[in-house]
Amino acid sequence: MRTAVIIPTLHDEAGLARLLARLARLDPAADEVIVVDGAASPACELTCRSAHAQWLPVRGGRGGQLALGAARARADVLWFLQPHCEPPLAAVTAIRTAVAARAVGGYFRFQLGGAPTAFKGLIERGIAWRSRWGMVYSDQGIFVTRAAYADTPGFAVQPLFEEVAMVRALKRTGRFVALPAPIAVSPSRWEREGYLRRTAIDRALALGFLCGISAARLARWQGERLRPAAPDLRSRHHATADSPEAHKL
Repeated sequence: MRTAVIIPTLHDEAGLARLLARLARLDPAADEVIVVDGAASPACELTCRSAHAQWLPVRGGRGGQLALGAARARADVLWFLQPHCEPPLAAVTAIRTAVAARAVGGYFRFQLGGAPTAFKGLIERGIAWRSRWGMVYSDQGIFVTRAAYADTPGFAVQPLFEEVAMVRALKRTGRFVALPAPIAVSPSRWEREGYLRRTAIDRALALGFLCGISAARLARWQGERLRPAAPDLRSRHHATADSPEAHKL
């Protein structure tokens, strides 16, 4: 049973290099590693070449990247990973065992990387509950058999929630399983934006999408929420070199 890893990336060569190094340590290894580069970056091409991974340059969003990677893969099982994750070393065995037991697909247990904290644990438990009863997203290492994938709508070409239609179809038509092994996800986004703020924005986006708001509109709203505040140019103009305002700039 051949397994293909498909990785969408955009200007994240450092994260990609870490993931490719991790994939090289899997036992057994995946049969194909396909990196779909949304920036068509020479630096990304070099990173892929160094790791003996297939590099596919394409302009467009993550949904299109994932769809292209799935179309190019030749393996029996498609496994989708984000550059900021760390899959378990026995991941390929776990996937093959689940598929041999007639699962059409599944995902790994979400875990925030770094030192454990009470709030991280709360987020992880919330995501485990959501994944069981609601939606599973692509940072959880979704895998699917090629045959089952062909019977779904695939990935939507849109800026957010590109995997939703596919996951819903898989849950309706077969066994879509939760693997107990954790996939560690970098907490840098939560640390940068604040755990409470990031979680609140994610839930608001999911609720909006569930209520029928378009992914494009939600993406614009997300960009506005996360955009850094513009500096107060008037205060900057009047602040002197020795004033407290000057030292804050």
